[in-house]
Amino acid sequence: MKSENKKKEIPETNIEQNDSALDEEGILEEIVLEPDLEEELEEQSLEEQVAALQMSLDEMKTKAEEYLDGWQRARAEFANYKKRILRDHTEIHQSARGEVIKLYLDIADDLERALQEKPGDGEGATWADGIEIIFHKLRTRLESEGIKPMNPLGEEFDPNIHEALMKEENDEYESGQIIEVMQEGYWIGDKVLRPALVRVAA
Repeated sequence: MKSENKKKEIPETNIEQNDSALDEEGILEEIVLEPDLEEELEEQSLEEQVAALQMSLDEMKTKAEEYLDGWQRARAEFANYKKRILRDHTEIHQSARGEVIKLYLDIADDLERALQEKPGDGEGATWADGIEIIFHKLRTRLESEGIKPMNPLGEEFDPNIHEALMKEENDEYESGQIIEVMQEGYWIGDKVLRPALVRVAA
């Protein structure tokens, strides 16, 4: 009886071993196949992610370029606006200052005319020397404010900066040249503060 039982148990053991061998082969197949499948899926997902990221990056680059272009244009426009405002402010200030200074040019004209009749000696000469010092002081002060005389004697007449009172024949000057300055003209910076009143050779 005991020997029969042993004989019966042997096939059962073989079956169990065969079954376990089959199970191990299946597990090995799963172990071998699943990583390949997982890698393939991961690769597809990564490609999709890269494509999506690249598209997003391209969009962001386009927007960044648009924003940069807009910012640069706005910056340039603001810089031009500042320059224009500064230029306008300077011109207004210069014009207002010029109008005030014009009031003193008449005084300079009177002093200059007075000095043309300066006496050569006596008490009048001493007085005239004092007037001349005042006149030069006034001229120096005007120049420090950017006011300079034109001194156009002998120059070609220019209607933009000169005003002709008369024309006359003159052998010493060519036609169109200024032969006498009746009233001195002045510059304020690079602009005419007051045109010179002149006589012109015909």
